[in-house]
Amino acid sequence: MTPQERIAELTDRLNYYNHQYYQNSVSEVDDFTFDKLLAELAGLEAQHPEFRKPDSPTARVGGTVSKEFQTVYHRFPMLSLGNTYSEEDLVEFDNRVRKGLNGQEFEYICELKFDGVALSMTYENGVLVQGATRGDGVRGDDITNNIRTIRTVPLRVHREGIPALFEVRGEGFLPLAEFERINKEREDIGEALLANPRNAASGTFKQQDSAAVAKRRLDCYLYSFLSEPEIFQTHEESLVALKNWGFNVSQTWQKCATIKDVMLYISEWETKRFDLPLGTDGIVIKVNRYDQQRELGYTAKSPRWAIAFKYKALAASTTLNGINYQVGRTGAVTPVAMLTPVLLAGTIVKRASLHNANEIERLGVQLHDTVFVEKGGEIIPKITGVDLGKRTGQSQPIIYPTTCPACGTPLIRKEGEAHFYCPNERGCPPQRQARFEHFIQRRAMNIESLGEGKIELLIDRGLVQTPADLYSLTSAELLGIEKVFEDEETGKRRVVSFREKTVENILTAIERSKAQPFKNVLFALGIRYVGGTTAEKLADYFGSMDAIMNASQEALLAVPDTGPRIAESVVAWFADPLNQDFVEGLRSAGLQFVGERKVVEPEGDTLAGKTFLYTGTFANFSREELEARIAANGGKLLSGISKKLNYLIVGENAGPSKVEKAQKLNVSMISEDEFLAMLDV
Repeated sequence: MTPQERIAELTDRLNYYNHQYYQNSVSEVDDFTFDKLLAELAGLEAQHPEFRKPDSPTARVGGTVSKEFQTVYHRFPMLSLGNTYSEEDLVEFDNRVRKGLNGQEFEYICELKFDGVALSMTYENGVLVQGATRGDGVRGDDITNNIRTIRTVPLRVHREGIPALFEVRGEGFLPLAEFERINKEREDIGEALLANPRNAASGTFKQQDSAAVAKRRLDCYLYSFLSEPEIFQTHEESLVALKNWGFNVSQTWQKCATIKDVMLYISEWETKRFDLPLGTDGIVIKVNRYDQQRELGYTAKSPRWAIAFKYKALAASTTLNGINYQVGRTGAVTPVAMLTPVLLAGTIVKRASLHNANEIERLGVQLHDTVFVEKGGEIIPKITGVDLGKRTGQSQPIIYPTTCPACGTPLIRKEGEAHFYCPNERGCPPQRQARFEHFIQRRAMNIESLGEGKIELLIDRGLVQTPADLYSLTSAELLGIEKVFEDEETGKRRVVSFREKTVENILTAIERSKAQPFKNVLFALGIRYVGGTTAEKLADYFGSMDAIMNASQEALLAVPDTGPRIAESVVAWFADPLNQDFVEGLRSAGLQFVGERKVVEPEGDTLAGKTFLYTGTFANFSREELEARIAANGGKLLSGISKKLNYLIVGENAGPSKVEKAQKLNVSMISEDEFLAMLDV
């Protein structure tokens, strides 16, 4: 088979697997097989780019860097809708529609109003050729490369009868579970948390590196089809067709014959919407027939045939009875408010997040206070304030613990950090458990079948002390062991047991994890402040575990985006003899300790002895290309602005904080053209 034929075969097969998984919830191959085929395709495309298909699934993982986003004009304006919080306004809207249609029979389509980012996608001959943001409704930004990373968005539509040119619109969003995963990792490594899923999605879609976008696992619900000429008579027909064509259409929409039916739909979803994988803030009501939409027409700002009903913000007040302090993987102690149960968003809320000691101080909350609780886009409710008018003599100041609630070790708090930490990394039970859970997660060693209490059972039975011990487990040790777990809140009991098939699946997954790339192994170690992105940069820069283990703090600081806190943490972690033993255990097990180091071909020494940092975007370079040119010409890239920095290269949309700090330290600031001139000397 020729490379061209193999590329075509792999493209079709992987797109089929993607469609089955994301549209039909059918997994025809395991992750290992899929990733292996994808890696083969990426390798072939790199060798033979001329044979790369326009709908190649390698676009899903990103890698394209946009120096700037081009402005695109929408063929059909993306108008906003009129909003209302009142059922009376909906009745008035219905009367206006009835009057505008002169007594014609009509019906509505009701859809959930998703809380994300409005997107437009254009297809030519079935192939996705352009993706854009809404912008001001008339023009938006071309973010095609970023939209291609959304796995539920078809790169090619294989259907008879589709127009040669058509547009679909939808809501791009960051799923709540992904938002929680990202924030958990950010909190784990000491980074600021994302504010909410909508803002996170908006910021992600505007990132210029599509590989970074791909890691966020964005999704999109489609809700509109546009073409000239029209091929459907009703909005209902278009939604059904989009679903049949492989687009991700939320099946929460409903056809309503009367405004009374609309009210019932609104009432039904007022609480049901909180079971969805994304935030919603209302309902969109549209006249179903397109000819009637045209007859009703538009105002200057919005269509007369549609309106959005917004749900009021859901909040409740209740009593703060106490605080449970939970210990995470790195020893961070997080306070969780224990509340008098209160009905909120259709569920009984008993607990809410308080984040850290700083948040408790900011809110001024005390024990036995009446507090306000909200459940918005977040999964876990949060306390937003205190009803000081109801504070009584029963209220007591919250005294943050000085010892670990799990093991009794005195807590520490590093300067500039919000969390208190338990330093007893190996003896603290929740830290030990969480280290295993971190090690086996998908972005690390991806060891399936070890959830649901199985890790806890292995630790409890003394079969594992560190994650390296997983690789020496045998079928004889595992078969037949079991434990009864009891939920502290509900009292419900469940049995975790290792039966023959379970043991086989676990051992197979452990063996398969040995093929995980070096960057995953490095992330799996669980070094504080080293998240997935940092682990990847360290792996790319040093190339091997041994090189990182022997790297000095100064050498680590040369890695892009690696600051003193990360460098200090990495050096301290590898200096610990017990961590060294852990690493050697993983080496003996056969894990990947060498990566594909990016080799920089020397170009000259014109930048020798000079240090650089950059901010903003550039016309001639991506971030990686700029870093490579600095290194190739003998320069050194610093991770932050200090007196050691010689030049700050300032591009478009430069970070104001970096520029301000450079000015204060009298660091020379140069443009992209001035940097290029230095190379030509």
